[in-house]
Amino acid sequence: MTNNVNAGARLDRLPIGAFHTRVLWLVGMGMFFDSFDNTLSSSVLAAMLHSGWSTLQLNSLFMSATFVGLTIGAGLAGWLSDRFGRRFAYQFNLAIFGGMALLSAFAPSMPWLIALRFVMGLGMGAEYVMGYGLVIEFVPPANRGRYLGLLALIGGSGVFITSVVATIVIPWLGWRPMFVIGGIGTLWVWWMRRHLPESPRWLERVGRNAEAEEILRAIENEAGISDPLPIGRQSREREPHWVPISALFSRTVIRRTMLAIIVNVICLFGSYSLTGWMPTFFVKQGMSVTHSLGFNAAMMGGWIAGPLFLAYISDRIGRRSAIMLFGAVCACLGTIYPFLSSPIAIVLCGFLLVSAVAIFLTLGLGTTPELFPTEYRFRGGGVAQMIGRLGLIGSPFIVLALFNRFGITGVVGAIAGAYLFVALLMLVAGIETNQQSLEALEPEESSDTTQVLAHTASRR
Repeated sequence: MTNNVNAGARLDRLPIGAFHTRVLWLVGMGMFFDSFDNTLSSSVLAAMLHSGWSTLQLNSLFMSATFVGLTIGAGLAGWLSDRFGRRFAYQFNLAIFGGMALLSAFAPSMPWLIALRFVMGLGMGAEYVMGYGLVIEFVPPANRGRYLGLLALIGGSGVFITSVVATIVIPWLGWRPMFVIGGIGTLWVWWMRRHLPESPRWLERVGRNAEAEEILRAIENEAGISDPLPIGRQSREREPHWVPISALFSRTVIRRTMLAIIVNVICLFGSYSLTGWMPTFFVKQGMSVTHSLGFNAAMMGGWIAGPLFLAYISDRIGRRSAIMLFGAVCACLGTIYPFLSSPIAIVLCGFLLVSAVAIFLTLGLGTTPELFPTEYRFRGGGVAQMIGRLGLIGSPFIVLALFNRFGITGVVGAIAGAYLFVALLMLVAGIETNQQSLEALEPEESSDTTQVLAHTASRR
């Protein structure tokens, strides 16, 4: 049986409308509560430590369990999405971290909370893999960059909202309601997402053409399109098949896989290192806590302004060019920032730095799914994010070792060098995904990437 739905070309010709806005908000709100549940840890742990409910050692275990869960969840999300469908995976991960958040509010002891946080992390780690991949599969090429920026804006605002809510709720009601708020919000999004359709691209690739056609007609009717697609834009016919994960390391794909892994490692490492450690560096050098507070204020604004600016420029300059540009900007601003002394300069430069870091992070995570074909798109993104998050587990020890041996100069030099390396890598080996259909970006198939393990029909 051959494919005759032509899902990719039909989705790409759609004008931007209410359907795309609905997808953006349903996906974005999932990422918002992912950020909320991830960010609340700092405020919650401080409150538990102050009340004697926890200790520094247990708090460290809590953070470690979170990172391990996030890492495993990123890889698991990719496999679930490609094997059982996008719809199953994004509902499954929301149910996990929403349900675990509610249970966490009633944890009888810190060891119980740590165990619940690990399971919760599995769902949280999946959300960013799912979010960027879903938007890419639904939004036409001319608008993908803008929607990636808007998606990051919605998700990044969760960082700011969490700090505001924690400031109000924890002194009044304690730390447990923070988990209740995150859990109820996540399960509300889970309920609303029941109306989000399965990806027609994925349905077509696994041979479920009737379902893909039904969804596409509903989307086209909503957009006011009733005429058939011009013959010249028909995609090539292909048999539905399951591609093993080894395809990521095949001769024709491994360059993309390694590029995605390197970009994810650096964008996550740079983001967490710069935004997480800079205030500590200031205090360590004997500067006032005011500098640290100024940086935090700048950080909040940067996580909003950066993705908003990206939404405006991404489709104009392209993802490859933007990664090169903002990799260089992050390197330059990151090198300058620790040596500033004026409060105004600290806040202004810090705002610009975090904005650039947020842009680079969005580009790194958001461009990754564009590099891989539909059959293993989410596994490609999941593997890249999983390895990137593995790097985060060791990043505090790397940063601390560099700081103890070389001081701030050694830390910012290493981070700046990593950003510049990615910029040069994109110049030499990068793939420009801007304004191109996902099908046109697919690598040439080889025998190892087209190995048929099981025809979809035989699995159902």
